[in-house]
Amino acid sequence: MTTLYAATVANAKPRDRDYKLSDGGGLYLLVRSGGAKLWRFNYRFFDKHRTLAFGAWPDVSLVDARARRDEARRLLAAGVDPSHQQKVDAAKARLEENDTFKTVALEWLAKNEREGLAEITLSKMKWLLDKAYPRIGTRPVAKITAQEVLAVLRAVEEAGHYESARRLRSVLSRVFRYAIATTRAERDPASDLRGALTVPKSKHLAAITTPNRAGDLMRAIERFSGHVVTLYALRLSAHLFVRPGELRKAEWTEFDFERGVWNVPAEKMKKRRPHRVPLSSQVVGLFEELWEHTGHGGYCFPSVRTGKRPMSENTVIGALRALGFPQDEMSAHGFRAMAATLLNESGRFNPDAIERQLAHMENNGVRRAYTRGEYWSERVSLMQYWSDELERLREGAQILKPRFGARRSDAP
Repeated sequence: MTTLYAATVANAKPRDRDYKLSDGGGLYLLVRSGGAKLWRFNYRFFDKHRTLAFGAWPDVSLVDARARRDEARRLLAAGVDPSHQQKVDAAKARLEENDTFKTVALEWLAKNEREGLAEITLSKMKWLLDKAYPRIGTRPVAKITAQEVLAVLRAVEEAGHYESARRLRSVLSRVFRYAIATTRAERDPASDLRGALTVPKSKHLAAITTPNRAGDLMRAIERFSGHVVTLYALRLSAHLFVRPGELRKAEWTEFDFERGVWNVPAEKMKKRRPHRVPLSSQVVGLFEELWEHTGHGGYCFPSVRTGKRPMSENTVIGALRALGFPQDEMSAHGFRAMAATLLNESGRFNPDAIERQLAHMENNGVRRAYTRGEYWSERVSLMQYWSDELERLREGAQILKPRFGARRSDAP
């Protein structure tokens, strides 16, 4: 077997015609008359002579060429044509280069949008992913390492946004899992980073939870002198205690006032499940009054600028500040905590019925299987009771003491 030396390869000069310098085992250096030095490998596959190109010297050294020859011989021993395998590897590499993280992420977002994910949730995910694109957006998704993902997250943490970093890790992980499911990646590097990030301190949204202060709030709302639609948004936020986004996006077609129910579609709910809200007599009356102002359009609470979109998420918050309730005392989300606290303290209702009315999902899978009931009859009574209590609190009365032995209804 003829063996080449590195010096021999380096000193090989072009001649009038192309010539070969053999290294043995099928490997040789083809020296072109123009001066190029190309590595070639001759082999037989199913009795056919074939030649495989390994690249040009000095980009591919003698050591590298021998390694590629040995790998080709290993494939031949396994019954695989190295030329075919080289084409497969090249095609895979091209696909990986095209399957960048941003390409896969945008595809994943489009899938979620087709499946009806809430617009606000999509916006938050897009906002988070925008923080990752500058560092890993153009990287092949299959080649991204845990260290690269950590660098993305550390940059967010360094800005003091610990909660955003935690949420971004979760979104990145979902993109990588989608890449795995669509055969563009083999693993999720973001999953390796559990425990690597700073745990943010829990922040509870401010809420009024005492009867006296709840009464102050209800009286202040009645004194509100701003836009009339905002006044009804404040009133109904207290009576309905749904999530702020669910209320401001409410549409007239979702209400059945004859049956006294608001049917909130799944796409507007945080947990992606449809939700029914019983309407008290006071709430029906408030909507009848609101109809005179916005009943001509689609949204119950349209934007002041256009009826094609709902009011801003900051409208109710701004109204609370105008009424003298600072951000550390009351938030738009705080109406939910106020209702949950005072309803539970009343002792009149099954806590599960209160949770169901809040559209909370039981985290314990076993318990969730046994609490599927809607508690509808009890929730109808609960919502009427709550509206009555808000009126009593507004007039200066204390919330009623627990009435032990109260009947509970689990009717669906």
